[in-house]
Amino acid sequence: MNPAPAKAALNFKAVILALAALLLLACFTTELADSDAYWHLATGKYIVQQRTLPVPDPFSLTTYINPARPGEETVRNFNLTHEWLYQVFMYLAYAGGGYGGVILLRALLMAACAFGAGLWTWRRTQGFYRAMGAAAVTALMASFFNSDRPYQLTYFLIVAVILILEYRRFLWLLPPIFLIWANAHGGFLMGFVVLGAYGAEALWLRVQRKPLADERRFWSVTAACFVAAFLNPNGFQALWVLLAYRASAMQSGLYEWQKPDLASPSFLNLLLLAAVATLVWNRRRARVSEWLLLVLFGAAYLTGVRNSPLLSLVAPALIAIYFPWQRLLPKWTDYAVAALLLAAIATPIVRGQAFQFRSAEWKYPSGAATFLLSHHIDAPLFNTYEKGGYLIWRLWPNGKSFIDGRALSEDVYADYQQISTYTAAARALLDKYKIQAIVIDSFDLYNGTPYVLPLALADPGEKEWKMVFTDAGATVFLRHPPADLPVLAPMQIFAGMEAQCQAALDNETRLPRCARSLGHLFARLGDAAKARRWMSLYLQRRQDHNPADDDFLRGLPGGKP
Repeated sequence: MNPAPAKAALNFKAVILALAALLLLACFTTELADSDAYWHLATGKYIVQQRTLPVPDPFSLTTYINPARPGEETVRNFNLTHEWLYQVFMYLAYAGGGYGGVILLRALLMAACAFGAGLWTWRRTQGFYRAMGAAAVTALMASFFNSDRPYQLTYFLIVAVILILEYRRFLWLLPPIFLIWANAHGGFLMGFVVLGAYGAEALWLRVQRKPLADERRFWSVTAACFVAAFLNPNGFQALWVLLAYRASAMQSGLYEWQKPDLASPSFLNLLLLAAVATLVWNRRRARVSEWLLLVLFGAAYLTGVRNSPLLSLVAPALIAIYFPWQRLLPKWTDYAVAALLLAAIATPIVRGQAFQFRSAEWKYPSGAATFLLSHHIDAPLFNTYEKGGYLIWRLWPNGKSFIDGRALSEDVYADYQQISTYTAAARALLDKYKIQAIVIDSFDLYNGTPYVLPLALADPGEKEWKMVFTDAGATVFLRHPPADLPVLAPMQIFAGMEAQCQAALDNETRLPRCARSLGHLFARLGDAAKARRWMSLYLQRRQDHNPADDDFLRGLPGGKP
């Protein structure tokens, strides 16, 4: 047999792997746009500079105003400390490379997860394209969780632990992995799910009188992992805190904690069904560890959308391992795959959605933060929930947030909702917290609903609060602003709302409902031209089709769908 063609084929597969890696980096290097990323960065900076954990909370003015509810102090301390090590990693990445360093850290972890799923498949099948397929599906599902958060390390380490246990090499690495993991993210508990699955398999093999050659070593390392994981600020409180999250109005109301709709033919639902069917079909060959990983990770997915990546790490590999494909691929397959990868790499680059080593400043109150800093305004601040992390990053130590994604006080969250919706108690609550400045955007971008508070404070009859700044990021109100600070005319609130909605349409085309709200708002104000403009923009970008929206546009003077 001539070794030259075989060597050439092997070299070409190395090219394919390199192209696949480049594709993953292109897809996973979107701009830094997650609101929690900023308070993670601020916390990492605080720990590095102060050389201590952020307890008591240094960043929010409201954390300790209200008495803690039963168990809330434990949850609060956990939220402040359980991700400290990854927050340090994030800040060091930022210190070394700016936002690009943080994005690159995220992209490398996500790409490693996808390649890990492929390597697991390769270990079991020696099938190059089976491994590529598993990696591709894992990467596709991971792309929906393309955020700069500590859970990215959890997904990477889950794959790392699986690979170590599959290859039965470097078992000594597991205790230090768990030591790092337990100080970086509460998801280290899922590492024990993996150890438990392989431990159950070891017990089953012993019952079958086929014990593992390294069984004693495995159990010794597992025991060491428990000891190593306990060496973190919270021990094993993560499990209790997860249960507390379920009872929390702040946490349970978030989309990421909602249960998936099993009646929907979503890709993940079909993936779970296909993986179960694959193992059932191959029940005589499927291993105990594989069944347990699928059942336990599948159960985690069914408890909350945020656990979707757990299923996407396991299901594609199991399907690829057991899929009954026996046909040989034609010789031109490598060239076709390389061409597809090149086209796939070019697509996000041409669209400007790859290698975005920057922060999504359009999404956050960048201009408002600069305004407050330049005018040395450090008065007690009220802000919208999603923007608190960014304001911590920009304003601290001179300014603190009212509320942010760390979810530290149930009472503050309840008061926040009353203030932002401008209930009858809103003004009394602003007085309770001694708020002197407000930074607020105009819409909940996900449903397009306008916030009531800025419209109420921009009313021409308002005597106490005055609008002093507005742009495409946010609007700033001050209670009794200084005489030398220019005050904006009340009608400027609408210019700010339009600028903020336009920024959303320009940068996040999947969220156009603010344009619908503006169409209805301007119709009520009697400005038919602006009502037509915004409703037309909404109809061009809408994700659904509601005939009432078409009828609304037709009913406007000069309107047509």
